[in-house]
Amino acid sequence: MPKKTIKIFDRFLLPVVLPGLLIFLWEYLAHKGVIRSTILPAPSVISATFYDMVVSGELWGHLKTSLWRVFQGFALGSSLGLIAGLLISASPRVERSLLLVTGILRPIPIIAWVPVLILWMGIDEASKVTVISIGTFWPVLLNVIHGIRSTDRKHIEVATMLGKNPSSILIHVILPSALPSIFTGLRVGIGIAWMSVIGAELIAASQGLGYLIAYARELSQADVMLVGVACIGFTGLLIDILLQCIEKRLLYWNVNLSGKG
Repeated sequence: MPKKTIKIFDRFLLPVVLPGLLIFLWEYLAHKGVIRSTILPAPSVISATFYDMVVSGELWGHLKTSLWRVFQGFALGSSLGLIAGLLISASPRVERSLLLVTGILRPIPIIAWVPVLILWMGIDEASKVTVISIGTFWPVLLNVIHGIRSTDRKHIEVATMLGKNPSSILIHVILPSALPSIFTGLRVGIGIAWMSVIGAELIAASQGLGYLIAYARELSQADVMLVGVACIGFTGLLIDILLQCIEKRLLYWNVNLSGKG
């Protein structure tokens, strides 16, 4: 078999083989009645429901609402994480002053903040965006700190000997070195942002994918619930692929990235 054909199979076809087999088995067991349709509808039923919800515009309305919330919360949380990471990495005094606060707040589950923020801010958009921001903040913060502290000290010493000022060293040496770690934090952060928005919408919302799933559960519409779950998964996958493409475009010099695929 030609190498080009093998490469195409490995890159595009191999990843869909196992999911395809699982879907085929799922459809077969549902058709034979082994799996109860009220609990786990067949893939064909879910696909038909998905098509109907897309044509009617119902699914897009919920998806658009969740996407907008994720975008706002992710932008706010990642920006704060980047700024805080730079400050903590640049000043040991700042790190020591925030050590106890970050140590206490970081282990708190995101879902625990939902009722607290609803009490403080109500059930409008502010509480949901804040929950997403908190979820995004921590992975970005930790990866920014890790990336900056992993910068090769020899590069900094060379830049210092060449007479570069601290701001120039930060922009041209430290940040480029930390970018791979920062992008890792952004990818983890966007995943947590999706988890956060769904958790918030499950508890208090009148629109969004989380609300769609919760309302379908109350009506025992398993197919609609699974359409919402699948939509979350595929949307998260597309966003992650987009971030990877941006990362490869910006970090073309990174050997670890260029060797992927």
